[in-house]
Amino acid sequence: MKKCPTEFWNERYAKEEFIYGRQPNVFFKEQLDKLEAGSILFPAEGEGRNAIYAASQGWEVVAFDISRKGKCKALGLAKEKQVSIDYKISGVLEFKSDIQFDAIGLCYAHFPAEIRKQAHQNLMQFLRPEGIVIFEAFEKAQLGKTSGGPKNEAMLFSKDEIKDEFPALDFKFLAEATIELSEGKYHKGKAEVIRFVGIKNI
Repeated sequence: MKKCPTEFWNERYAKEEFIYGRQPNVFFKEQLDKLEAGSILFPAEGEGRNAIYAASQGWEVVAFDISRKGKCKALGLAKEKQVSIDYKISGVLEFKSDIQFDAIGLCYAHFPAEIRKQAHQNLMQFLRPEGIVIFEAFEKAQLGKTSGGPKNEAMLFSKDEIKDEFPALDFKFLAEATIELSEGKYHKGKAEVIRFVGIKNI
C-alpha cells in the first residue's frame, strides 16, 4: 500500500544523517548572496539547510513542511548554528501568513501534480510586489536517473509549465542545466534541473 506523503517524509527524515546534507543548495546560495537581507519563506523545507543558511546571513526566516521529523532536525541544526527560524507544520495549500515576504526559496519542492499549479499560485500571495523567487528543481529529463527526484514525470518540470504556474513572475533567469549534485545521500550524481530567478510583477 502506498504511503501518504506525511508518513513517507517522516520516515525519510527520521534517520540521524541529514539526507540532503547540511549545506545550502549551491544555486540558492549563489542567488541569495546577491540580495540584501529581508524576510524569506521556505515551503517544503524539510531538514532546513537552506532556511538555516538564510538565517545565518541575517534573513528573517519562516519555513514550513508537512513533516514533524523534518522540523525537529531543522530546529536542531538551527540551534547548532546559533540561528533562529520560525518553522511551521503545514501543507502548502493550508499555509497562512500575515507577512508579505521579500523572497521565497523553492528548492526541490515537488508538490503532487494535481495540486502543483494551485500550490505555486497560492504561495505568490505571500510575496510582496517586486519580491524574488529563487527556484531549483528536477526537470522532465531527470526521469529514470538515480541522482534524485520524483519517479513520476508529472511531478517534474518543463520551462512551459514553470511559465504557466508562475504567471505573476517576470523571469530574470530561467534555464535547464545538467549539474553534478552532491547534497547528501539522496541528491548525488549527474542531474537534470531547471532553475529560475523571478520577480513578482503585480
